[in-house]
Amino acid sequence: MTNPILSDWTTPFEIAPFARISDDDFAPALEQAMAAHNAQIDEIANNPEPASFANTIEALEAAGEQMDKVLSDFFTVAGADSNPAREELQRAFSPKLSAHFSGISSNKALFQRVADLWARKDQLTLTDEQARVLMLTHRGFVRAGAALDGDDDTRMQEIKSRLASLGTSFTQNLLADEREWSMDLPEDDLEGLPDFVVDTARAAGDEKGADGPVVTLSRSLIVPFLQFSPRRDLRAKAYRAWTARGANGGDTDNREIAAEILSLREERAKLLGYSSFADYKLETEMARTPDRVRDLLMQVWEPAKKRADADAEILTTMMQEDGVNGPLEAWDWRYYAEKRRKAEHDLDEAALKPYLRLDRMIEAAFACANRLFGLEFTPLDVPLYHPDCRAWDVTRDGQHIAVFIGDYFARGSKRSGAWCSAMRGQAKFPKEQAPIVINVCNFAKGDPALLSYDDARTLFHEFGHALHQMLSNVTYESISGTSVARDFVELPSQLFEHWLEVPEVLAEFATHAETGEPMPQDMLDKVLKAANFDQGFQTVEYVASALVDLAFHDGAAPSDPMAKQAEVLAGIGMPKAIGMRHATPHFAHVFAGDGYSSGYYSYMWSEVMDADAFAAFEEAGGAFDAERAKALEDNILSTGGSREAEDLYLAFRGRLPGVEALLKGRGLIAA
Repeated sequence: MTNPILSDWTTPFEIAPFARISDDDFAPALEQAMAAHNAQIDEIANNPEPASFANTIEALEAAGEQMDKVLSDFFTVAGADSNPAREELQRAFSPKLSAHFSGISSNKALFQRVADLWARKDQLTLTDEQARVLMLTHRGFVRAGAALDGDDDTRMQEIKSRLASLGTSFTQNLLADEREWSMDLPEDDLEGLPDFVVDTARAAGDEKGADGPVVTLSRSLIVPFLQFSPRRDLRAKAYRAWTARGANGGDTDNREIAAEILSLREERAKLLGYSSFADYKLETEMARTPDRVRDLLMQVWEPAKKRADADAEILTTMMQEDGVNGPLEAWDWRYYAEKRRKAEHDLDEAALKPYLRLDRMIEAAFACANRLFGLEFTPLDVPLYHPDCRAWDVTRDGQHIAVFIGDYFARGSKRSGAWCSAMRGQAKFPKEQAPIVINVCNFAKGDPALLSYDDARTLFHEFGHALHQMLSNVTYESISGTSVARDFVELPSQLFEHWLEVPEVLAEFATHAETGEPMPQDMLDKVLKAANFDQGFQTVEYVASALVDLAFHDGAAPSDPMAKQAEVLAGIGMPKAIGMRHATPHFAHVFAGDGYSSGYYSYMWSEVMDADAFAAFEEAGGAFDAERAKALEDNILSTGGSREAEDLYLAFRGRLPGVEALLKGRGLIAA
């Protein structure tokens, strides 16, 4: 009987037949897919014909179709709907996959063919896109260690295998800590909490089989609890648990794992001839060097810290007026910031949330995509991996463009955070294929589901990533969609956030969940006026995390990452009442894999561009200017990684921006 993962999928749009796939299917499917992929690689490497772009580079692009099916299916459910069986499979798969892909990158015969093509690149008749794919393929082999020999080659394979296992352990430890902790909330402890927080806590209690409402470590619950609970003792308990994830001792402690990861990364970089992992990692990014990253972060740090210090004095005074003596603590900031926001902007999140219904915010994102790019979204009735998921057929001018899947609600089986992934990327070779794109979020479930303003911003952010995938229009999947420099990939997502704040968008879609009435004009005005509220806090917690990440990788790996973290924070004068957005033991961006390692700064690097890019719309015909929208699609959203990121931005804007646009956008300097 054919494994359902590897069978021909006759489902609509060839979506994975999740209803037919069991956890028992993944391991045998992976073994079969790896064997098939290895056979394809051997055929390419041992081809007696001289190397050509078609028989080597395009052959590599076409290979591994079964691997793509297995890995896209498995990692979709492993991240968004995990269970003990899938966690065990992840632990087993990590070293196997590392060995498999390391075997390809260290295949000397294969690398020789790629290197031969690279040496003859000027004599080959290649399109610009083909030349780009050749360069990236050659560079990828070299950076993976293909040019290493003997003991160095062997050690590189060992390092990559160990790093893969450590990243999986880090992620699973974090998920375990998030899943296991909860705090009961007896009826007396619900006092002062808005109804939406109480409802979320009751739903969390139901999921955990508790006797009543609970606080969990899901961001969609713990952040509003810290904002609204008048019980300082409970806020302190919840905050300490939240920030202790991955640092609770025992089997789920991530501190030693982080130290080993940093040591292995440094060794890997030095095997390849780099002085540090940061030098290795940043070579392919827009920033290029650690010094340029540090310069950007410090340009932002100084005004952000100044604003945060001034805000801390105000919040401390408010706390003292409540009869609380002593310094402002990290579990106090959100509570008093929320009170201050209500006082200064007369904006109450409890009153605001009914106007930010999830379904209406999805409609708003779709409507913006329609006005900007002509996309239409039609609901699909197809089997998906979880009942919470929903899907849409994305078309333009009657032509199928993509399938978009939304998985919006928090649950114990889903890792924290929000992300966008493609179960299938766009490509024209070896065959035409439209992308299947997933947005995963962790919003509180309700009837109806109501969002905070930050939640709504997250929805728009992830949908910006989805547009980058859906509007991709290149030949080769390896450079399609979000296959771009890490410090460029956040540009489309952060840029799309701006459309949430377009007054006409909120006026149309921010309608009350019960009455259907549009958001009152005075509330709309307050929302937009308060958009930069507490930016000192938000910028400080982010930049501190980015500076710690950079310090971990720029130079010798610290034997004690926690001590290094403390040293960096002391050196920059980290305000006592603000914690890092992601402290080391739960810094999944950096330690769950190499994606954002030495690269957490990327959000801010992209924000420098997104502030400037939206200004281009405002300087033209407004947020929905058709000419600017076409330029954005033609030069950024459709082009994937077919050109250098800097060239793509220059083609769109005509120049590169300075940091001033970001500082003005965050309200940290006068506009």
